[in-house]
Amino acid sequence: MNRLAILLAVLAGCAVQPTYERPAVELPQAWKESAPRFAADGRWWKIYADPLLDQLVDEARAHNADVSLAVARVDEARALLGIVESRLGPVVDATFDRSRALSSAATGTLPPGSPRERNDYRATINVSYELDLWGRLRNTAGAARAELLASESARDTVYLALATQVARSYFALAALDARVELTRRTVLLREDALRLQKRRNENGLTSDFELRQLEAEAAAVRAQLPPLERERDTEEAALAVLLGRSPRAIFEGAVVRAPASAEPIATVLPDGMPSELLLRRPDLVEAEQRLVAANARIAAARAAMFPSIALTGFLGSESAALAGLFSGPAGIWTLAAALTQPIFTAGRLQAETAAAEARERQALVQYQRAIQTAFREVRDALVAQRRARETFEAESQRVAALGETLRLARLRYEHGLASQLDVLDSERGMLAAQMVRIDALRAQRAAIADLYKALGG
Repeated sequence: MNRLAILLAVLAGCAVQPTYERPAVELPQAWKESAPRFAADGRWWKIYADPLLDQLVDEARAHNADVSLAVARVDEARALLGIVESRLGPVVDATFDRSRALSSAATGTLPPGSPRERNDYRATINVSYELDLWGRLRNTAGAARAELLASESARDTVYLALATQVARSYFALAALDARVELTRRTVLLREDALRLQKRRNENGLTSDFELRQLEAEAAAVRAQLPPLERERDTEEAALAVLLGRSPRAIFEGAVVRAPASAEPIATVLPDGMPSELLLRRPDLVEAEQRLVAANARIAAARAAMFPSIALTGFLGSESAALAGLFSGPAGIWTLAAALTQPIFTAGRLQAETAAAEARERQALVQYQRAIQTAFREVRDALVAQRRARETFEAESQRVAALGETLRLARLRYEHGLASQLDVLDSERGMLAAQMVRIDALRAQRAAIADLYKALGG
């Protein structure tokens, strides 16, 4: 018996799972910039200081279909963990059996005077328990626990991506509002100029050529309005879907938004060491937890090659009559132990271990690729927000310069020093520059959202 115990202890030591260590990754020394810490609550979109945007993000987090799906997956993973962890404890159940049997009188095996028909009543409480000496059950539970953490991180990734999408769509909608409003104002200005030009033409002060030029220019601006309104309606419907609104609200409702500010928000600069990104980004946490789960499943697969020891027993009563079932003489009990050692499985256990090891290698590659993608996204987002700010500033200078050009062109036209074509060219250039500036402002705000997403919120 002592030798058996020693042998089991040695085998148990051989089956111990190696301690998981995070794979080494060559990281940059530090960020090139530094700034104050982000908000601890992760509500990064408050940097825009827009209460309506805050409400929309909260609405999306509560009703978006992708969020609901991610939350349900977390609930499923939590339930699966409960199933696996239940196998670490004993199983207790109760049974009650009643049977009636007829024995053959032709065999001569019945004692004299024994009835051929017999009743049997049996009530027991049964207990079974597997000794997890090699860690198969513990590692299976550890894998399920890592899968739960991974699903929670996947849910957080959905939250992060959703907030970014809502912010981008919200500011795109605001930009389209501004472009539509600018176009409408331009149409009104052109129509007022056209009415004035018609009166001048009727009085012989201008030629028909100049009148037709102005008519064509006014029509060209009016033609820009329907595509912009269609694009705005499309963006509004897309935002309503992100918010998880009902089909009726998507078809008939409107998304309330505040008038867009004409100025960009402050540039965001990351703080801390790059290693913090491994803990901050939920997709990297998810990838690592998948690796942890794969590592645990290798140990579980290896443990299946070792003996399994099961303890079983029951305590109850058995009687030929229901009235005597719970009397003292009817008591029964059994206690048993069973040891099972796989000997020949045609390579199944070895193949299962090899498959688990291959899945761990896959998880490792996916983790490393996720890190590469994360740092590429951070680098791209840093560059994008810097360049977007520079573009906006340049476009703002362009609008200011063209505004002065338009003022001078009108002044020269009023004094007969320039033609109406010069004024129209200046107005056309001014409208185009204002449109580009509005889009540059949208891109700058979107770049901020992309950077927060890249940094894990």
